[in-house]
Amino acid sequence: MLAKRIIPCLDIKDGQTVKGTNFVNLRQAGDPVELGKAYSAQGADELVYLDITASHEGRKTFTELVRRIAAEIDIPFTVGGGINELSDVERLLNAGADKVSVNSAAIRNPQLIDEIAKHFGSQVCVTAIDARQTPEGWKCYLNGGRVETGRYLFEWAHEASERGAGEILFTSMDHDGVKTGYANEALAELSARLPIPVIASGGAGKKEHFRDAFLEGKADAALAASVFHFGEIPIRGLKQYLQQEGINVRL
Repeated sequence: MLAKRIIPCLDIKDGQTVKGTNFVNLRQAGDPVELGKAYSAQGADELVYLDITASHEGRKTFTELVRRIAAEIDIPFTVGGGINELSDVERLLNAGADKVSVNSAAIRNPQLIDEIAKHFGSQVCVTAIDARQTPEGWKCYLNGGRVETGRYLFEWAHEASERGAGEILFTSMDHDGVKTGYANEALAELSARLPIPVIASGGAGKKEHFRDAFLEGKADAALAASVFHFGEIPIRGLKQYLQQEGINVRL
């Protein structure tokens, strides 16, 4: 059985790592390169860097940051934010990223997933989905959770997989930053429906939440931010705990 992955996520704004709650109230969390090096040393399996204000200027800054990250860390990392066309993917891969994450642009233009998979391989394409539960079901949102799309989580995740996405990164907006656990029922349904790995995001507050995401949510990887950035859960200790709980992780 493949080892479950632990993935710190670093949201980048103006070259610094920030973290909020329910996608707002951002606070500074440190230098993205130094944090990445620390997480790599602590045993993180991968990293995700998201440019959360990917304006044209931010894009240039971010490409330079990706080069610095690639020069300093030796574990795979994914980058996302402002990726709208193949040239954006090429630029970030050339700067040293291993994978790219597409979210809003993929919902607006689903063909982008096909193009990335065809040109660079499915393993490069992570489709990120921000969703929240509504009376009609789980709905997808764009632009950092600001715009409702009319698309539903499960059908969109299935379409993304069919188009060639290599992984789905599912963030429950209701759980983001509140530290009460992941959306395990939705995760389990995604995992049951999809032939590709599912990364859990939104809700980690204690070690047990990671265990539940793997055992109840059937997630392939669990992503978290503030519990790592602010030293609440050391990665090595988390992995030792998960191993004791019978979960296959790389120590």
